[in-house]
Amino acid sequence: MKAILITYGQSLGRPIEDLLDKLGIRGFTRWAETFGRGSESGEPHYGTHAWPSKNGTLLAVVPDDTVPELLDALRELNDLAQQQGLSAFVWTIEERL
Repeated sequence: MKAILITYGQSLGRPIEDLLDKLGIRGFTRWAETFGRGSESGEPHYGTHAWPSKNGTLLAVVPDDTVPELLDALRELNDLAQQQGLSAFVWTIEERL
């Protein structure tokens, strides 16, 4: 199993949930408001007067064979809305209760 952490500009929240539905990924945890800035480019998402945009963050644990398809779909979404910001990180899960 793998854990995938997805951070994204808030406007991508619904499209990402739709993507999870399409791939049959039911379980996830979502943090509606998170803040930060990209490591290479993009404007900060701080939720302040000067930088009003915000991020969302989602964590899902999925079977190993689901990861490539999910990452490909996230890349396609990011290509359509690069200014919004989207990053994904994958970890190996050793156990699950």
